[in-house]
Amino acid sequence: MNSYKLIFLRHGESVGNVEGFIQGQSDFPLTERGVVQVRKLIQRWQVDKTRFDAIISSPLQRARQTSIMIGDAFKIPVEYDCDWQERDAGKLTGIKISNAVENPLFLDFYTPFHSMGETGEGNWELFLRAGKALAKILKRPPGRYLVVSHGGILNQAVCALVGAMPQANSQGARFHFVNAAFATIDYDPEIYKWTVFGLNDFTHLGIKSSELGAEETE
Repeated sequence: MNSYKLIFLRHGESVGNVEGFIQGQSDFPLTERGVVQVRKLIQRWQVDKTRFDAIISSPLQRARQTSIMIGDAFKIPVEYDCDWQERDAGKLTGIKISNAVENPLFLDFYTPFHSMGETGEGNWELFLRAGKALAKILKRPPGRYLVVSHGGILNQAVCALVGAMPQANSQGARFHFVNAAFATIDYDPEIYKWTVFGLNDFTHLGIKSSELGAEETE
């Protein structure tokens, strides 16, 4: 195999998702529903005879639980990489999303260089970290790699590989991931060609887009 197949998977639903928190790098576990979502994904991949050469995961609990379930099912050890953690939300970490707009740290206008929550990562910093995480995978031999991570960092990873730079107020390209949804991307290093085969694939969940709750769209 001379090319890379990258599967970018967002973790299953977490307690922080359901309760409406800005999670950032806080360590919320999966909900029971989140565990069921991951089981459905595993069943789908087993039916499809999907295989991976390695599983790389964020060490945060919601991603770690997701990756361990998949690793156990496919008999693959999980590797942890802090560069795949979610955005550091700074002093906004752990605040309810519904209350964030009332917080003086929530900016009405921000550039890619503003830090989130005063001390956290701005979009430019997150974009660069996503690029660094991608580069580390591409230093490995070509193969099939599953990355279990979070919506914010995965969005910036896709932006990095398609060349979409961060813009003010998060305008421009945005790639959505609901809980337990994944993207499928190929990379041919000989001709530097990225091919996106799927984004936000959640057909295994058996739900329609109109049925998604707010906690799955943040």
